[in-house]
Amino acid sequence: MKKIFLLATALAIFFCAEAQQLKTPAASPLQTLQQAFGLSSVEVSYSRPAVKGRTIFGDLVPYGKVWRTGANAATTITFGDAVNFGGKDVPAGKYGLLTIPNSYEWTVILTKQLDVTSPAAYKQDQDVVRITVSVTDIPFPLESFLITFDHILASSMNMIIGWDRTAVIIPITTDVNSKINAQINSLEGKENFPYFAAASFYLENNRDLNKALGWFNKATEKDPDAFWIWYQKAQCLSKLGKNKEAIASANKSIELAAKAKNDDYIALNKKLIGSLN
Repeated sequence: MKKIFLLATALAIFFCAEAQQLKTPAASPLQTLQQAFGLSSVEVSYSRPAVKGRTIFGDLVPYGKVWRTGANAATTITFGDAVNFGGKDVPAGKYGLLTIPNSYEWTVILTKQLDVTSPAAYKQDQDVVRITVSVTDIPFPLESFLITFDHILASSMNMIIGWDRTAVIIPITTDVNSKINAQINSLEGKENFPYFAAASFYLENNRDLNKALGWFNKATEKDPDAFWIWYQKAQCLSKLGKNKEAIASANKSIELAAKAKNDDYIALNKKLIGSLN
C-alpha cells in the first residue's frame, strides 16, 4: 500500500512538472495597446477572443448584461491626461472598461473596479462614467475581437470596439490648446524659445498668423538651411494672402531640399506654388 502511495505521489509530481513545462498559445491572446494622444497617451489592455464559427452578440455575449469587453482578465483603460469620453469628463487615471451590448446600442462604462470578469462582480456604484453609443454594422467580419483608435488628431480621436460584424465608436477629446499656450507663455522672451514649434502650432490651429510669421522668421534666422521651416513659412504667408512672398519662401525651400536630396519637400513646395499661381 505504501509503495502504491509513493508511486502515485511520484506520478503526480511528474505530471505536474510536465504541465508546468508545457507552454501553449492563449486561446484569447492578451493585447496592450498604447496610443500617443494629446500631450500623453491612452493605453488599453484586453484579451482577444475569436469568433470560431459561433454566434457572438445576443448569444455568446448576451444582450442586456455586463460584459468584461474581451475574455479572460478584466479589460482596463488608462488615460495619461484628463479626457472627455463620449461626452463625459474623465480625470487622468486607470479604469475598468465594461460594456452592456444590445442590438441597436451599447452602454459603455468606465469603472473604478479593475478586476471585473463576470456580471456578478460588477458594482454600479463604482461607475465613473456611463455612456450610450449606437451600434454600427461592419460590412466584413472581424474574426478576433478588436479595440483600436482611429481618426487621431491633436486633441480628438475615436475608440472603436468591434467583433464579428458589430462595432461601436466612442469619441475622445482632450484639452491641448490651453496646455500648449501655457508652455508658450512661460517660454516667450527666453533665449531657448522654440520658434518653429510655436509657429507651427499657431499655423495648424489658425491662431494669430502674423505672430506665427514672426516666429517663422526667427526660426529661419536661427536655422537658415532648414527647408522644412521655409516650407511652413510659405504655408503661413499663403494663409495671410501674401502669395508673392509665399512663392519666394517655397522656392527657397526647394533649393535647400534639393541640396539635402529630399524629394518629398520638393514635391510639397511645387504643389503649394502651383496652388498660388
